[in-house]
Amino acid sequence: MNINELGQLFITGISSEALQDNEGEFLEKNNIGGVIIFSRNYKDPAQLAELANQIQTKRDEYPLFISVDQEGGRVKRFKDSFIQLPPMLTLGKNDSPKLTFELHQTMAEELAACGINVDYSPTCDIWTNPKNTVIGDRAFGDNADVVERHVSAAIRGLHAGNVIACAKHFPGHGNTTKDSHYDLPYVTASMEQLEKVELKPFIKAAKSRVEFMMMAHLIVDAIDPDLPCTLSPKAYKFCREKLKYKKIIITDDMEMHAITKHFSVEEAAIKALEAGTDILLYRSLEQTELAFNAVKEAVRTGRLKLKDIEEKIERVKACKKNYLSSYQPIYIPSIAKVLRSENQKNLLSKVNLEA
Repeated sequence: MNINELGQLFITGISSEALQDNEGEFLEKNNIGGVIIFSRNYKDPAQLAELANQIQTKRDEYPLFISVDQEGGRVKRFKDSFIQLPPMLTLGKNDSPKLTFELHQTMAEELAACGINVDYSPTCDIWTNPKNTVIGDRAFGDNADVVERHVSAAIRGLHAGNVIACAKHFPGHGNTTKDSHYDLPYVTASMEQLEKVELKPFIKAAKSRVEFMMMAHLIVDAIDPDLPCTLSPKAYKFCREKLKYKKIIITDDMEMHAITKHFSVEEAAIKALEAGTDILLYRSLEQTELAFNAVKEAVRTGRLKLKDIEEKIERVKACKKNYLSSYQPIYIPSIAKVLRSENQKNLLSKVNLEA
């Protein structure tokens, strides 16, 4: 393995609307795999495309993943110019997979026009606990069949619009009350309940050829009562075997309190890779650097096995080769043609918001 490829296992946040010199240097020098974009990085579509172009000048062999949380409803980083999808619960109540597909395809086309190539969407969680506000209307519904149908439509729509989809939050965040941004949630459901309900949309996502699966910061008693899934070898083994899933597994943001309250940045990064994750996700460059240096050292000392690391890098490269090898810089004047407000209005007018 070329140790210079280790950075492919990291996605980092950056600080502002333009790439800072130290950020560009970190991306390039360490061959970092991708960047996650937040509201703080967005002013308008032209600026976003300019930022994407800047980021991609730092690529080595393949382009970087440029990713975002753009689900619709209350989870979206780009609140203007782009199509504004309603909450997924509304789409589930409309129950038109065709409309869900079209909305996600349009959203993906717009994102892709500005250089975004990964969307952390769709949410495969089922809203099985009415007290659960962290998922709530982000789920397509409280019924496995409805959620399955729309998860599949959303994934196919995103891919049709040239954006890589990511199913989240495995193995299901719908039956919790705590929010993993602030604390470590527990799922006490039996394995039978998980298999009958929670896991179904993830199995469907895997069958719909989703390229990314996001591992949740949850303790799921039936899988591993001691460790959050993100750091649990049992959870990754379960995901691979139960879903027959061969593609990329990514952590949820490693800076959430569910992890940081219990583990150091360095230890959590190494543990997640040991357990089976392919990509570590961080919202800040500072934490990415700490984690990256710790992981590099763990590879050097042999705590992280080279063979395992090589397999992860191969998975990342296979995805990039498949989806991103025809990369071209964004020609900024062409964006306006894709962000057509008429098309957005027409599509959104088909959504029954009272549903």
